[in-house]
Amino acid sequence: LGTGLLWFGWFGFNAGSAFGANNLAATALATTTTASAAAAFTWVIFDAIRGRKPSAMGTCIGAVVGLVAITPAAGFISIPHSLVVGIASSIVSNMMVEWRTRTNIDDTLDVFPCHGVGGIVGMLLTGVFAHHNINGLVVNDGLIFGNTKLFTVHVLAMLAVSVFAFGGTFLLLKITDLITPLRVSEVEEKDGLDWSQHGERL
Repeated sequence: LGTGLLWFGWFGFNAGSAFGANNLAATALATTTTASAAAAFTWVIFDAIRGRKPSAMGTCIGAVVGLVAITPAAGFISIPHSLVVGIASSIVSNMMVEWRTRTNIDDTLDVFPCHGVGGIVGMLLTGVFAHHNINGLVVNDGLIFGNTKLFTVHVLAMLAVSVFAFGGTFLLLKITDLITPLRVSEVEEKDGLDWSQHGERL
C-alpha cells in the first residue's frame, strides 16, 4: 500500500513538472511507470539469480529505486530508454545493498544504496539518453547519440552535488553531535530505539 501511494504521488512531481496536460507530461508519466515497473521486476529476478528468495519487500524496494532513478530523466528520454534506466538502477542498487550488509555502515533502511545510488545512476543515464525530440530544452543530445557534452556535464554535476551533499551533511551532523550525541549505546541499539527513545514496542 505504501509503495503504491508513493508511486502514485511520484506522478505528481515527475509529470507535474511539465506544468501542463501536454505531451511532455504524458511522456514523463509513461517513463516513470515503465522505469519503476522494470526496476521492480529486475530486483526480484536479480535476487532469484543470486540465490535469494524473491519477496514482496524486494519488489517494493525495486519499484522505489526505479522511481528515484527515472526522476531526473523522466521528461527527457524515451520510453524504451526508461526501461534501461529501471533495469540498470535496480541491478546497481541491489549490488550496493548487498555490499552494505557486509560493512559496518549504519544505514538500516538502505537509504544511500537505494536513493543515493539510484539517483546517481538516473542522473548519469539522463546524460546518455536525453534527446531533443523528447524535450526541446535539450540542446546537446545524450552520449548514445554521439555527443559527449551533456554526459560530461552530468558527470561533473554528479561529483559536485555528491561533494556538497556529503560535506554539508557531515558538517551538520558534527555540529549536532556537539549539542546532543547522535550515537546511541550498544545496549540501547540492541533493545531497539523504539524502546530506548520512546518507551514503546510493537
